[in-house]
Amino acid sequence: MISKLRAGFGRLFRPVAQFLLDRGVSPDAVTIVGALGAVVAALWLYPTGHLVAAGIVIGILTLSDALDGTMARLANRVGPWGAFLDSTLDRVVDGAIFMGMTIWFVRHADASVSMWGAVAALACLAIGGVVPYARAKAESLGYDANVGIAERGERLVVSLTAAGLVGLGLPDVVLVVVLYVLAAASAVTVLQRMAAVRRQTRGASSTAGSTGSDAGPARPDEGA
Repeated sequence: MISKLRAGFGRLFRPVAQFLLDRGVSPDAVTIVGALGAVVAALWLYPTGHLVAAGIVIGILTLSDALDGTMARLANRVGPWGAFLDSTLDRVVDGAIFMGMTIWFVRHADASVSMWGAVAALACLAIGGVVPYARAKAESLGYDANVGIAERGERLVVSLTAAGLVGLGLPDVVLVVVLYVLAAASAVTVLQRMAAVRRQTRGASSTAGSTGSDAGPARPDEGA
């Protein structure tokens, strides 16, 4: 669903994308400015208790994903560097968001849920980072792990919305519960991707065995 919405925004942003390109603005610049803005907003607005403003500002800035992609296609500059930059900065933004929420729980949340909320936000930060890594590592080995119930777009929409609703007056425990659910969904997504790759490696091994070869895909170093 989020991918479809992003594609729709891409078409909507086409005039803006062309306007920026005509004035010498590069897609990379839009990617970097959007990411830095989201990081600043997350690490400033959440710790200072502005949950609604944080959700609005970060939500708008993350739309730069659609804008920079549209600019790259219009300029015929789609390539591995742009994808790498976008993916790397996405991880930075995600880290800033959940770190900002962690600080908010410590500084502003009700004492009865403060610790639980901080743990939930850190769990989302840690487990959420493994979700894209599992897919990227699978693809680097020649497998497809584009599966799972909780991809980045869904996680961001749910967490930002829940935080904004708490900022509008819902009990703090609502955000705590939502973050634990997101952490669990992220863990399930990691397991789904591991299972998908495991099925593919077994299929590859079976194919290799049927052709008389006993060599399967090389196992990466454990620390990779």
